[in-house]
Amino acid sequence: MSYRKRVDAQQAHILSLRLALGLMTLLSLALAYGWWKAPQELTIHVPPDLRSGSTRKWWEVPPESVYSFALYIFQQMNRWPKDGEVDYQDNIHRLDAYLTPACKAYLQKDYELRRNAGELRKRERGVFEIPGRGIGDAGEQRTLVHSINDWTVNLDMAADEHYGGERALARYPLHIVRADVDPEQNPFGLQWDCYGGNPQRIEIELDTAVTGGRP
Repeated sequence: MSYRKRVDAQQAHILSLRLALGLMTLLSLALAYGWWKAPQELTIHVPPDLRSGSTRKWWEVPPESVYSFALYIFQQMNRWPKDGEVDYQDNIHRLDAYLTPACKAYLQKDYELRRNAGELRKRERGVFEIPGRGIGDAGEQRTLVHSINDWTVNLDMAADEHYGGERALARYPLHIVRADVDPEQNPFGLQWDCYGGNPQRIEIELDTAVTGGRP
């Protein structure tokens, strides 16, 4: 009788060990699946000024990075090296991943209006940051933080137009939003949502801005 009890006890113990092993196997598979589904890459925005240490939460985007993105995209969109009627349309398609759907629709409509008015044919254009009025220059905050997901970047830009020989100076308030949806096409994790207000003309002497007021 005691022998039978010992056999039953051993079988029960073996069964409990098998159940425990089965649970451990399921847990290991669940952990392996979670590890496999975890992102292989994370975009970390590091401020360009590295003279001192910087501690950031990984989801925070420094204002300097937002400004650099806005400047890069705006310059690329307004770079028409040969013919604005062709280059402007090409830029809208080429920079599609960096534009919100609403901004793309706005730019497409702007392109069609200008093309129909004859403003783009054989028009060459390039824009550049006005020296002394960038992110690192004292006196004004260039990136306005609305939340952790959207910003307004005030770009003070000069536009060289080879369509009438004019050079226009203006401030462009660009609205930038977080859109970390396609790292392959858009590694910045940001998109241009067009303008947060109307561009404003700037009245300064560009030559003075370049030389810092020196003769």
